[in-house]
Amino acid sequence: MLLEPQLIAELLLLGACTGFLAGLLGIGGGMLMVPFITFILTAKGYPAEHVVKMAVATSLATICFTSLSSVRAHHKRGAVLWPIVWVLAPGIVLGSLVGAQVAVALPGRVLSVLFAVFVAFSATQMFLDRKPKPTRTLPGRLGTFGMGWAIGMLSALVGAGGAFVSVPFMTWCNVKIHDAVGTSSALGFPIALAGTLGYIWAGQGLPQMPPGSLGYLYLPGLVVIALASMSTAPLGARTAHRMDIRPLKKVFALVLYVLAAYFLLR
Repeated sequence: MLLEPQLIAELLLLGACTGFLAGLLGIGGGMLMVPFITFILTAKGYPAEHVVKMAVATSLATICFTSLSSVRAHHKRGAVLWPIVWVLAPGIVLGSLVGAQVAVALPGRVLSVLFAVFVAFSATQMFLDRKPKPTRTLPGRLGTFGMGWAIGMLSALVGAGGAFVSVPFMTWCNVKIHDAVGTSSALGFPIALAGTLGYIWAGQGLPQMPPGSLGYLYLPGLVVIALASMSTAPLGARTAHRMDIRPLKKVFALVLYVLAAYFLLR
């Protein structure tokens, strides 16, 4: 399927920005991709009851590729704590599969409001940047597994890579910020893969879907965004290790508040 040049340009710009932010802040990009993909598909006249779910599914699929590119760059700098990944990942996969089915069952308007609340919460977490007690550590294996389930569930509902919960969770447990960002990038892949498969399965056979769709997954958007995001994610990761990203997080938090307001008002 051939895409219009303007649509290709919009998707390339979106992919480049979200890829850079994925590497820089450890986010999967869903906070930017979901509202902008929703806006793009709505402008194309696609069914309103499907566009938010398509945006979430496409965002998750893109995170599969962005995460691989980002984690490679962080791993080279020793910033991925693999023992934490192996404990969180099983719960994340289970939670993502369940979350995708719950999201598909929800009306599009409810999912939009849920996404707006999630964005506002994420922005507040970035803005406050609270410091944990020095004695706080990660919970035991069962508690960490349960946290993984919650991260996967929430991520599949809103199309994010999970960093909006996993980075604050790890830093709250006294994991260094750069290690938390790097580890979060590794967690993005199992979240995104499980969630994407859930949306593909749930969206089979739906009428009025755009050409090139696979269930709720918009394949043309996935290809263009993934190519752009994979090229900029390593640049974001390199930048993160050269600077203090805390002030930047507060600026990004303000952008997220604007996006949350957009989703509530539309």
